[in-house]
Amino acid sequence: MSTTIALSGTKKGVISIAKLEEPYGKDSGTVASIGISLSGNTDSPEWKVHLPLDNLDEVIAALQALK
Repeated sequence: MSTTIALSGTKKGVISIAKLEEPYGKDSGTVASIGISLSGNTDSPEWKVHLPLDNLDEVIAALQALK
């Protein structure tokens, strides 16, 4: 599953969100990958973060609190 969202305040920028299984090799934990590309290139974002799925609920709560 992957999602692409238009990046507010840019002409072509996007936020890309994907679930990656074993991103660091066999038996590595599944992560949520969040990338930001100002040029709209979802395959090669300028910024990227991988969040372990075990931390996702806490990260979502922290982001909701910012809102």
